[in-house]
Amino acid sequence: MHPRKILVVEDERLLAFNIKHSLQKLGHNVLEITDSAEKAIKNVADHHPNLVLFDICLSREINGIQVVDIIQNNFHTPVLYITEYSQYIQLHKHQLSQPFSYILKPIRETDLHLSVEMAVERYQSHRKLQIEKQKMEAIINSMGCGVVVTLTDGCIQMMNPIAEKLTGWQQNEAVGKDFTEVLSLVDQDMDELIKNLAKQSIQAGEVVNLPENCILIAKEGQEIPVGDNIAPIHDRDGSITGAVLLLQDITQRKLTEIQLLRNAIYDGLTALPNRVLFLDRLKQAVERSKRRSDYRFAVLFLDLDGFKGINDRFGHGMGDDFLVAIARRLESCVRSGDTVGRFGGDEFAVLLEDIKDINDAINVAKRIQDTLGLPLNLNGHQIYTTASIGITLNHGGTEEAESILRAADHAMYRAKQQGKARYDVFHEAANR
Repeated sequence: MHPRKILVVEDERLLAFNIKHSLQKLGHNVLEITDSAEKAIKNVADHHPNLVLFDICLSREINGIQVVDIIQNNFHTPVLYITEYSQYIQLHKHQLSQPFSYILKPIRETDLHLSVEMAVERYQSHRKLQIEKQKMEAIINSMGCGVVVTLTDGCIQMMNPIAEKLTGWQQNEAVGKDFTEVLSLVDQDMDELIKNLAKQSIQAGEVVNLPENCILIAKEGQEIPVGDNIAPIHDRDGSITGAVLLLQDITQRKLTEIQLLRNAIYDGLTALPNRVLFLDRLKQAVERSKRRSDYRFAVLFLDLDGFKGINDRFGHGMGDDFLVAIARRLESCVRSGDTVGRFGGDEFAVLLEDIKDINDAINVAKRIQDTLGLPLNLNGHQIYTTASIGITLNHGGTEEAESILRAADHAMYRAKQQGKARYDVFHEAANR
């Protein structure tokens, strides 16, 4: 047993001296005996005792419970109540529910010895847990992602500030609520609400990752793309005591992914589909033609006539503006379901889907020629251009996308060789 510094707060003088005598016999140091709440608080502040023995009904003018709260909460000093049995019965449901938080009058020396030791040990254990909890809360609150901790029943135990901001729920209103009530998560790929992830992780005993396209529906209805995972919490014995969810707002990441994808499949200058996306749509058209014998599509391959001269005369900046304007004109010549793509430089391609025959493609080629023949006003200059156009039509779904594109390219070169500002339809016999 280690000697304790003890303060006795008791207004029955004889009882107070008997307690002091017993404590000294047990090897403890009694700092003072007082019947004043004010002096008790001052003594605790000055001497930091290991324990305060406090008569719970010190005086009618003194709120003993309030004084004890000050001692315990402000100075982190354990308190052992001294009470009579009748007072214990009256207060048991409230202040005296914890074991070794009180000692009954009349006080026996053996009971006093045990109560002092247990009260100090219990308080020290409680303080240690509080300190560990505060450290853990500080760590969790300083994390750069949302953290939500649940109990084994899937109910919320705590949330950090980032989780509060993401969900729109404050910790004090979320604690005790079911996980799914606070965290409404939707799997966009499956178009369905996700069941209680905390229970899933706890039952499986393993980490559960959020779906790739997971949306958090916040309290006020905002939809936030989120990612990360939820894992079971194990105690030192390996038993699962709850689950912890890590939650990150991945809105910026999703936007970056979208932009990267767009950069990969769209032309950066004209915003038209590039060769990759155009070929993908052409392959889809080929697959449709394999399933439908009556499905027809055509590809037009365009090369602007004399574009190098425009660049040389007006500069590359004007050349870029010119290409953007041409892209808009080409889009105006086709239907919304068709595709206009840029392959780089002054090469463009057009995919015409679900047409009747080659005449539909030829009519579009003529419309393009007429539209491009109109003067283009750029920075005070009138610029005229034409295009050489190659046309190919699918033939029963047996071709590959790349071969169809090559056929249109071959026809375009034939048109250019014929004197430019022309179109040519690909024929197998003419290109052997």
